[in-house]
Amino acid sequence: MGMSQNQCTIRPLVAALAFHQIFEGMGLGGCIAQAGFNFGTTSYMCFMFSVTTPMGIILGMIVFSLTGYDDSSAHALIMEGLLGSLSSGILIYMALVDLIAVDFFHNKLMDSSGPWLKKASLVALTLGSTSMSILALWA
Repeated sequence: MGMSQNQCTIRPLVAALAFHQIFEGMGLGGCIAQAGFNFGTTSYMCFMFSVTTPMGIILGMIVFSLTGYDDSSAHALIMEGLLGSLSSGILIYMALVDLIAVDFFHNKLMDSSGPWLKKASLVALTLGSTSMSILALWA
């Protein structure tokens, strides 16, 4: 967001970042509350969550001002593609290994409730993934 000077690009990014941060903050807050960390650790985690997005925007603004970033050049498009693929790969790995696998395979509620909860969860996961893919095509 800090690299773009086009308002048509910035407005949807602000909306997407706001919704993403809200829901990610709710999820992270629930995990932190369940983990039972002490006050200092909880405060540090909340501070780091609050600071990372603005620091990324500031870093983008600094790179733009120092390099005169041209978003239509071939080098810029290659860098955007490489960074986008790197970040999406990290997100896919984290989702599959750290989040979904833990919820489906190492969850006492999933094991004790029978097969219907696992099937309903898989359907919900598939519907959510499909809807996010359709949203990504539109956006």
